[in-house]
Amino acid sequence: MSAMSDLEKAVPSVWACLHYRDPRAALAFLTGAFGFTDRAVHAEPGPDGTIHHAELTWASERGEVGGVMFGASDDTARFGAGLVHVVVEDPDALCERARAAGAAIVRGPEDTDYGSRMVVATDPEGNTWSFGTWHED
Repeated sequence: MSAMSDLEKAVPSVWACLHYRDPRAALAFLTGAFGFTDRAVHAEPGPDGTIHHAELTWASERGEVGGVMFGASDDTARFGAGLVHVVVEDPDALCERARAAGAAIVRGPEDTDYGSRMVVATDPEGNTWSFGTWHED
């Protein structure tokens, strides 16, 4: 696990929880493509051990913290059905990093009619991720 700033150490009050067939691949993708920080990973020993629970955090330059949880799921889980929105300062830069890591860009980057700039991507298991600037009215 990488060293975390004080902001990244803060515990989010709300967590998005997603199901993944391959939690280890999801961990690599979400940290590499989207820039999440791994806060806690509980797995069986060894480099290929099953991840039972993972917590990733997102710390924005504005001071907000958010998180996503996932782990090994059984066959009754609905994979690829989630949608998560994350506030970012630079959706264009995130789009380029995500595209380079293999994310499918479904929309944008584009300016919205409500004053934000956003990009929408899907991860390898089909969950939809929206990243955009925050606009206060």
